[in-house]
Formats: sequence, C-alpha cells, structure tokens
Amino acid sequence: MINANFLDELSRFHLVINKRVTSTFIGGRKSRAAGRGLTFKEHRIYAPGDDIRMIDWKVFARTDDLYIKSHEEEKNLTVHIIMDSSASMGFGKPHTKFDYGAMIGVGFGYLAMRDNEKFQYSTFDESLNVFQPKRGLNHLVGMIDHLNSIKPKGHSNFKDSIMQYKRLIGSRSLLVLISDFLVDSKEILESLYLLGDQEIKVIQVLDRVEKNLSMGGDYKLTDSETKNKLRTFISPRMRVKYQNQLNAHCSKIEDMCNQLGIEYQLVTTNTPIFDAFYKILEGN
Repeated sequence: MINANFLDELSRFHLVINKRVTSTFIGGRKSRAAGRGLTFKEHRIYAPGDDIRMIDWKVFARTDDLYIKSHEEEKNLTVHIIMDSSASMGFGKPHTKFDYGAMIGVGFGYLAMRDNEKFQYSTFDESLNVFQPKRGLNHLVGMIDHLNSIKPKGHSNFKDSIMQYKRLIGSRSLLVLISDFLVDSKEILESLYLLGDQEIKVIQVLDRVEKNLSMGGDYKLTDSETKNKLRTFISPRMRVKYQNQLNAHCSKIEDMCNQLGIEYQLVTTNTPIFDAFYKILEGN
C-alpha cells in the first residue's frame, strides 16, 4: 500500500539524487529535428521561405552572406510505466512483488512530474489497462489510487500486452517495464524487439523467498496463475537445482537486454526501496 508518507520520502530522495547522481534519470534529451530550441546545431545558407528571424546577423555583418542559425528542438519526453499485475506479482511478505514494483513505478512518475514531463502508466495481466499520459500531481495521485486498488490476478499475457502498447508510444519515450518476468525468455525477447529503438528500463522484481528458496521439507505448492498444485519435498539438492535454473533465467534476460542496449536491474523485495531505486537510476 502506497501512502502520503511515501510521497514525502520521495521528495527527500529527490533532493538526495540531485546531489549524488550526475545526470537525471532521463538526462538532457534533444531531438534531431531543427527548430527553435536552445541548443545550437549548425549554420546553413538562407533559402526563400525561411523564417528571417532565424538569420544570423553577426555572420551577415562579417561575410555579407545570409545564413540560418538552426537549433536542436527540445521536445518533451513521455515516460511510460508498464506494470505486471498478474497473480504471481501478489506473492511476498511484508511487501508483495506488486506493492514493491508499484513504489518503483510511482517513483518514476514522481520524477517525471518534477521535471514537468508527461507520464503514462498501465497495468497488464490477461489484458492491458492503460491511462492517458498527463502531467502534474493529480495524475500522480490518480496513479497511486489505482495501484492501491489492484489485487494481482490472472496470468501474465506479456507479449500481447506489449504488442497493444506499442501503438501508444510516441517518438521520444522512456519505457519502464516492471515485472517478475517469470515467463518464457523467448516471449520476453520477442516483446522487447517489438518496442524498437526506445530507451527502456527492465526491472525484474523477485521476492527473497522465491529467489533463494529459503524453505525445506514437505510442501504442497499452488501455481498462483494456473492454480495447478504440486506436492513435493524440497531437499538441499532440489534447492540448488532450483536456484541454478532461476539464476540462469535471470542471466538470460540480462544478456538479452545487454544485446539490445536495454538497462536491466534485478531487485528483491527485502532491499530497502530507495536503495533499489537509486541503483536503478544509476543504471549499474
């Protein structure tokens, strides 16, 4: 559950990262289009129809030639926060994976709000639920209310959700994908390819119990998404095998992200939230 105290903590955290992080979470972003931004791009010869206000009169005074001083046009960035709300995200104590991921998502929404950027948030399980991009505190409060109302359910339809979401992405976007990513790695790779050349942060959230399998003995396990049941004995040997398979899966996701130039972070819910958030912003 996200409350007002978390926003107060975010505000203090924002002051800290302004001092400690050399660039903001989105950095200074410029389009390649020529326009009337503040950053000089190049001179070019004046052509009929050009805006005479763009003429560099200092160059004209030296050369008697008319040149246009073009600039890189500053455009707003839209931050897209895409959260997995399937049943497996409801696992964990004292925070579920969904609650923990939601705090990270709200953190990105807060930073976008402070930089006066638009941010759009969405959740997906078997279907995709999208909210229109807006700016400001009211939009952030609406995001918190919505995330607090969600009870994770259903299975993760990751690829289809990304296929639908792709149509909503503009030319300049930062995508923050938050999930446990406990789906087939091929589906993850195909989904990331669909997103094209955007700046993407993949944040894998796991509970420490499932990460380390810190249990042993007889258990009756239930798959939270399929509801299939399994009676098993968790031995030390089985625990090692499980950890090796999970670590291999996570490493494969990280390798795929590295190949695609995507930032990847694995966080566990026992990590203090602002320690995890700072690590994610640093990107290493």
